[in-house]
Amino acid sequence: MRYQQVDKSSAKEDVAGREVLEVIREKYDEIFSAEKKVADFILKNPQKAVDSNVSELAKKSGVSDATVIRMCHHIGYAGYYQFRITLAGDLGRKQYGVDNIPESKDAVEKRFREYAEEMLVIGRNMDSDVMWNCVKLLKTCKQAHIMAVGNTSPLAQYMGFRLGRLGIKCTYNVAPEYFMNHVNLADEEDILIGISQSGTSKQVIQGLELGKEKGLKSMVITAFPQSPAAALADYVLPSAGKEEAFSYYKSYAHLYETAVIDALLSFVTNEELIKTKHADKPEIMLSETKM
Repeated sequence: MRYQQVDKSSAKEDVAGREVLEVIREKYDEIFSAEKKVADFILKNPQKAVDSNVSELAKKSGVSDATVIRMCHHIGYAGYYQFRITLAGDLGRKQYGVDNIPESKDAVEKRFREYAEEMLVIGRNMDSDVMWNCVKLLKTCKQAHIMAVGNTSPLAQYMGFRLGRLGIKCTYNVAPEYFMNHVNLADEEDILIGISQSGTSKQVIQGLELGKEKGLKSMVITAFPQSPAAALADYVLPSAGKEEAFSYYKSYAHLYETAVIDALLSFVTNEELIKTKHADKPEIMLSETKM
């Protein structure tokens, strides 16, 4: 699946600070008929729309992903992500305000219990065959190329560092230009790892498309198994359990993606390979710098 370039010239004014539903109604007669299907769904189901990624909204509206993105551009937004977070803000401003949680031990314990319960759901829903196939790919690949962008980039660095200490060669970088170079020069025995909570990160999708052209096996860690990135991958490791209303600020949190990475790496760990590759030598060398 390739994302099409969409003409933004029809965005006639700045929509910042305005309510999304108001903008849709005002621009409704200016958009194309296919885009009106998207607009109609959003106007009737704003919360369902904001809880959907671009592919899910396209499916619910009976159109293509590109049509959803075009509609967002035509009414004045930079893209679907900007449109979505603005609509989320309109629908739930109170949830972004002061959180009146009592300062108590019970409140702290409850928060950690919620995290634990979500991880248990992720574990129950995880396809064990998919997990073991991903483990096999990592154990047998010549090199793994990790791709992530934006606030997910630290996860690529974390996973790359961990793989190196396990004796598995890998590449990773916060700049898409760098990881695209690595994918472009990859050998046929290499694999790709995409990390995208939304599953719609354009540069990750482009990297997966390039890898597919080269015949590389790939896995994706995402909270949205029905997403463009997931559709391109050979294996999908879901990082979400129960469905929740979309929250702009919660989208910055990557606890569950990290948990999936850690679970995967725990199965990959091979003491013999670590010894053979002398993978822990840097830690021993650097130990002199630690108290």
